[in-house]
Amino acid sequence: MLDKISLTLTIVGALNWGLIGLFQFDLVAWIFGGQGAIISRIIYTVIALAGIWCISMLFQDNSAEGTNNDTGRNDMAA
Repeated sequence: MLDKISLTLTIVGALNWGLIGLFQFDLVAWIFGGQGAIISRIIYTVIALAGIWCISMLFQDNSAEGTNNDTGRNDMAA
């Protein structure tokens, strides 16, 4: 659950950076009253923490997922 929330927030941050790079438009600042507004700074911080959390996702071993599929149930059929 935390992985999905972090990934979603990281995508939002990436899209915001894309808008800044392409159009010099900061969506978060526009919605919440400028870059210096406390709510904007909180959102920037939460998105940064989500990005840091996503770094840990690079090192997760997901090879165990998907082993409980129909081909793995042959040993149970008798």
